[in-house]
Formats: sequence, structure tokens, C-alpha cells
Amino acid sequence: MAMRNGPHPNPLPDLPGEGTRITAADDPRVARFVNTADPHRVESATHFLVESENVVMRFLASDFACETVLCAEHKVDRIVPLLKPGTEMLVADRTVVNQIVGFKFHSGVMAMGRRKAPLTIDDLLARSTTGRDQNATYLILPEITDAANIGAIIRTAAAFGCDGVVLGEQCRDPFIRQTIRVSMGTIFFIPLVQSTDLRADLAALRQKHGVELWATVLDDEAVSLDQARRGQRVGLLLGNEGPGLDPDIVRLCDRKVTIPMRRGTD
Repeated sequence: MAMRNGPHPNPLPDLPGEGTRITAADDPRVARFVNTADPHRVESATHFLVESENVVMRFLASDFACETVLCAEHKVDRIVPLLKPGTEMLVADRTVVNQIVGFKFHSGVMAMGRRKAPLTIDDLLARSTTGRDQNATYLILPEITDAANIGAIIRTAAAFGCDGVVLGEQCRDPFIRQTIRVSMGTIFFIPLVQSTDLRADLAALRQKHGVELWATVLDDEAVSLDQARRGQRVGLLLGNEGPGLDPDIVRLCDRKVTIPMRRGTD
């Protein structure tokens, strides 16, 4: 049930910009945050939703634009110093925050971000290297369908220092709420390309940019990872959760590599 609007007994600390207290879940200013329980929710082609205090803090430290932050009162002191000029700050009692988002939201912090212009393969290569003599590693995901898996892979790629991630046409949108959360905010710091023609982009990586493509497969012909010797530019392709890499994609690659498994594990 929405709370009645009225003065609050404990005034907020000074808030930057248009800091506003929200006292009712049906306040039109929080409409963008209403009923966000669906982990696969996609805001739009221009915006995305970020949830949880740690992820929002990393988002605010990135160069992505933040339009609005919804914050429970007990988190204000931690979030306010991170806000850039022009960010709208909405603050509510934690009970009201729970009513707005539609579930018990213990973290108490959400943000609405604006997507950047899409990167191309040429953009990606220009960002990460300045010449063919420099080492670079790219992770290429032709068809990862689970949002959480994409988030975990992006987080791993960031941890290992990959220079970028390329997602094929069949991959889920990487800016789904669940993917962003599972990535723990690393998605805001690693270049991403959402390909619209993966085969053409793979050809460009090989022929134009000198990237050696490695297919990760369960194959007797594949080189064991501990025996593989990399070149200066490598694109590592990971397969779908079920069937793995499409054979047509494998044929476009320069090498096959594998991690040997025991007891028939795939």
C-alpha cells in the first residue's frame, strides 16, 4: 500500500542537483523503477537498469551516463559522493523502496543508465591496440543464451585482462538487469561489441586486424590448452551452453584448443 505524502521527521542531508524525497510508491517520478522483479527485464534500446549497492557504485565510477538513482535513506551517505552533476537522486524509506520495486530489496540502491553508441569491430581494435605488434586477447561468444552466464563470462574476461568481448547475434542482450548484476559491474569497464553479422566480423578480425581465432572444442584434434602457444593477437571463441560451437563457426577458426577432461565430463 502506498504511503501518504507528507513531511518527513528526519530531513535528508544536502543532496546534489535535484535530490528529491519520495514518500509514496505511486509517485510518478519513480515509475521507471516500478516492479523490477523480472531478472530478464530490458528497459529499452537506450537505457538499462542497475541494481545493488556495489554494482551501482561501480557503474557510477564508470564513463557511462547515469540519469537517475533510487536510494534507500540508509545508503544516501555512501552514494551521494559518487554522483556526477545532473544525476537525479530519489530517496525513500526502505519500506517505500520495497513497494516501488516489488520485492524485499535489501541492497536499497538502483540506477537508470543510458547506453552508449554501439561499438564495431574496428572500434574495438582501435581501443585496445595501436599496431599489430601489440598483444591483445578478445573473447568471442557466438551464442550464449543464458543472461547469468554472459555476466559471469564478462566478469571473468575482465579479471583476466581481456581487451574486449564480442557477442554474436544469438546472444542475449548484455545489458539485461541480471547480466549486469552477475558481472558485478565489470560490464561497464570492458569494451563490448554486439555483432549483427558475426561471420563478417570474424573475417575482419582475421584478415584486416591479424587476429588468430581459436575455437574451444571437445575434439581429438584440438591442442591441449597447456600446450598451446599463442600469437600476439588471439580471439578465443566459447561455445553455446549445450551443443558448443557451431561447426561452421569452427571452420572459420585458425586453431582448435581444449582443456582435457576426465571421467567423460563435457
